[in-house]
Amino acid sequence: MKIAVLSDTHDHIYNAYAAVRYCNEKGVDIMIHCGDLISPFMLKQLAAFKGDVHLVYGNNVGDLHLVSQHCALKYPNLTHHGYLGFLEIAGLKIAFHHYPEVALPLAQQGKYDVVCCGHNHIRAVERIGNTLLINPGDLLGKDIRPCFCILDTESFEVEKVEVGKPMFPVG
Repeated sequence: MKIAVLSDTHDHIYNAYAAVRYCNEKGVDIMIHCGDLISPFMLKQLAAFKGDVHLVYGNNVGDLHLVSQHCALKYPNLTHHGYLGFLEIAGLKIAFHHYPEVALPLAQQGKYDVVCCGHNHIRAVERIGNTLLINPGDLLGKDIRPCFCILDTESFEVEKVEVGKPMFPVG
């Protein structure tokens, strides 16, 4: 099974669309968004994913009421978990939150196979005991090329996928 991990889209429609299109073409099964999607209109982009999408709030929450309401009523493949999400997929226990400061202690507990986060826009994949901690970087592309990750649950390999271009030249 393949799980896409995204974060920090910040209303960038094109990059969200590119990530969803890529995941659909590559047969990704599940998508997790670790927050800062921002506005309710972005949900339409995620809803184009052919599988189930799980998301949490970030620190830039846009319209809290509409994001959660639209997930529940308008887009049946989107599940909004509030600020902290938990899933059991392919025999794996997965937790996800926006902040690395919350994700790290979750990973250190050793209760989860995978913990995902975002917020700092820095891609990082590391093992903490038996837990894989994944920060996919950002889909905004503020300072670097927008990216996300795909976790293969059989091999535990994490692929970095880049889309679009940075918003501002780095240098």
